[in-house]
Amino acid sequence: MPACPDCGVVTLEATRFCPSCGRDNKPMTQYQTSTPYQHQAQYSGPYTHAASKGLDQIFGIDPRIAFLAFVVDLMLFGTAAATMGITLPVLIPLAVAAGIVLGRITYKAQMKWYGDDHDSAMIKAGIIGLLTAIPVGIPAIVWVPSGLLGLLHNARKKLSTPNNG
Repeated sequence: MPACPDCGVVTLEATRFCPSCGRDNKPMTQYQTSTPYQHQAQYSGPYTHAASKGLDQIFGIDPRIAFLAFVVDLMLFGTAAATMGITLPVLIPLAVAAGIVLGRITYKAQMKWYGDDHDSAMIKAGIIGLLTAIPVGIPAIVWVPSGLLGLLHNARKKLSTPNNG
């Protein structure tokens, strides 16, 4: 049976690319068993380039962005609640525009301030933008936990960096 020389994954047939690590295996090596007890490489799952992320890195957003999202949401939909929805037709286009702008700000902030990679920052920016554009006031219960996780993340980052002064 052919085995990938990089990760050792054994496949049923010779393939050009390894299904586990993606290596170009044009000349796939054949897996030879000399004894029935020879040690075989164990499959450890797909190879990931990023280190494992903590809960604060996965679900957290920068506390400044959480606060900004809460304030924007309050400004947009506080009046809708006060007027019992009469101003909603005017607020929907404003909410969509605010969602786009807030999503872009979130992307930049998550990349620069929070240390997210491109994909994580894009996902978080999309979620923030979508939640802002929905014509309903999002309660603080959505923004506060993400902001608290962001505070935890920032505190851990501060503790792990050595003082330069």
